[in-house]
Amino acid sequence: MPRKGGPVQKRSLPHVKKVLAVASGKGGVGKSTVAVNLAFSLAMNAEHAPRQRPRVGILDLDIFGPSIPKLMALETAEEPRLTEAGAIVPLVNHGLPCMSMGFLLPKAPGTDSSADTAVVWRGLMVQKAVQQLLFDVDWRDPAGGDAGLDVLVIDMPPGTGDVPLTLGQLVNVDGAVIVSTPQDVALTDVRKGVSMFQKVSVPIVGLLLNESHFICPSCTTPHELFGPPAAFRATAAQFGVDVVGELPLVPGVSRGGDRGVPYALHGTTAADGSIDPGGKEWKETMTGVASKVWQFLSK
Repeated sequence: MPRKGGPVQKRSLPHVKKVLAVASGKGGVGKSTVAVNLAFSLAMNAEHAPRQRPRVGILDLDIFGPSIPKLMALETAEEPRLTEAGAIVPLVNHGLPCMSMGFLLPKAPGTDSSADTAVVWRGLMVQKAVQQLLFDVDWRDPAGGDAGLDVLVIDMPPGTGDVPLTLGQLVNVDGAVIVSTPQDVALTDVRKGVSMFQKVSVPIVGLLLNESHFICPSCTTPHELFGPPAAFRATAAQFGVDVVGELPLVPGVSRGGDRGVPYALHGTTAADGSIDPGGKEWKETMTGVASKVWQFLSK
């Protein structure tokens, strides 16, 4: 039977100039950690920003496994307040506004956090929650005025299911960065993710290789613990997309995420005063990724 009406028209998010999706085909590749650190790197990279200090926010669209509350040290925060119009006001930490389903869930019994609260929903409820997070959040500066966000970084759930499809069909997404690790099992799903974004007409900024190599602090030699990057680079070439960066494996990135202080806000000097070569390369690479994203979004 023919469908009634025409196709759904994509629209912009309220008070958001540019939307950047950070996605991965496979879970466990460090996508959420990359998304948070990229958001801070974008906020600190004013080279291509419309003003001296761009306003950047992060939206966690992983309904079933939200990571932003942990990565932003907001696990025990109170539920977000509402505006007079009923819009959700984002929580802020480290100067970055953020919103997550994890902020809206009830706290688990006997705890001060919703981290252990399971979301057991069918598809329709998930779609409604996604639409609320997309269109019912007031991203304006609470300090006053109508200044919205220059860029909203969206931390996508892994895979190609309802949430990415809902985003791609309803929202004008200005670009997507797809995160992978070197293993073939991750790259197989990356190819599916690239195909999905192409089908819903979301432009791809490029592929980002996480945990590309480990730089030994004593010998400064790169060790490719999870395999060489050749297959990753071949995948990017196959789809005609850029490689925006290859991040080394740095223990401090994981420690920073566990503490809720993103590594982009850390220094690279060790306790003994020496410079961590891996950390230095990681921060330089992430800064370069942010610059490439700004260039892409400014087209």
